Amino acid sequence: MPTADDLRWFKQQFSGQIQPALSGTPFDVDMLVAIASQETGEIWPILRKKGLTLDQITALCVGDTIDFQGPRKGRQAFPKNKDELIAAPNGQAMFEVARSALEDMAKFIPGYTSSVANPNKFCHGFGVFQRDIQFFKDDPGYFLDRRYEKFGESLTQALNELRNGLKTVRLQNRTSITDLEFASVAIAYNTGGFNPAKGLKQGFFDGEEFYGERIADLLKLSRSVQAATQLAPGRYVVIARGGLKLRGGPGTNFDSQKTLPAGTELNVVAGSSDPAWVHVDLEGDSLLDGYVFASFLAPAGQPMGLGETAPEPD
Repeated sequence: MPTADDLRWFKQQFSGQIQPALSGTPFDVDMLVAIASQETGEIWPILRKKGLTLDQITALCVGDTIDFQGPRKGRQAFPKNKDELIAAPNGQAMFEVARSALEDMAKFIPGYTSSVANPNKFCHGFGVFQRDIQFFKDDPGYFLDRRYEKFGESLTQALNELRNGLKTVRLQNRTSITDLEFASVAIAYNTGGFNPAKGLKQGFFDGEEFYGERIADLLKLSRSVQAATQLAPGRYVVIARGGLKLRGGPGTNFDSQKTLPAGTELNVVAGSSDPAWVHVDLEGDSLLDGYVFASFLAPAGQPMGLGETAPEPD
């Protein structure tokens, strides 16, 4: 499950696109963050640490390689497997897109290595909010034209399905809904239906929790997280008691070039794709030297209280 730091990053990157799209719906940003976290929370939290652009991250948000394994086992919707997909109109082209998407994503996500090893495997879910390939017959362009690679396209489709979920649970005339009611809408989003007698124990079961339970947990976590605020350019001082690592890029996956002792003054020159990290100039010559974790900086010229020695985010 994504961490608080992951959700903070997601909000910082995408809230600006999500909020305007919610006009006229009873949903809020945290609800959409919960859906994205449930659907592709095993993908973008890893990709965001790989030094990729935001466009590359959203393009690689694909998944779900489960095929039909018998009645009530595995995938039941179209296409149950490769043979059923390529038998459909434009099915071979769709398989090539879905297979290529899997191969590209698996270069960064080790959990999909075994799927790539099977030449018949392909992705069934596309986009940050995972629109299912069962909709290929009705809307082939979304998949074949790779529109799912754009966050806004995936968001539009997700909101359409969530509106259908509102109708399923008879909340379509509401201007606001509770978090528990949203969980029921999310279950309908996942399964196409909702049984009030079962409560949150509905939808995909991941071995620990049902989809509805996981959505409730993620929504609670999202509500506890504020989007990180980017430090403004200016003069700052290192306040990490054990020193602060200067890295070659905005993330712990980039090599540490050296450790800046507590009390080191530097210039924050610019932000980065991740607001938790800033680009800095150590010499005051307007040349960029690397990236540091912003939480361990304080404005220069103020009394310096050293922070605890704490690890950078994973």
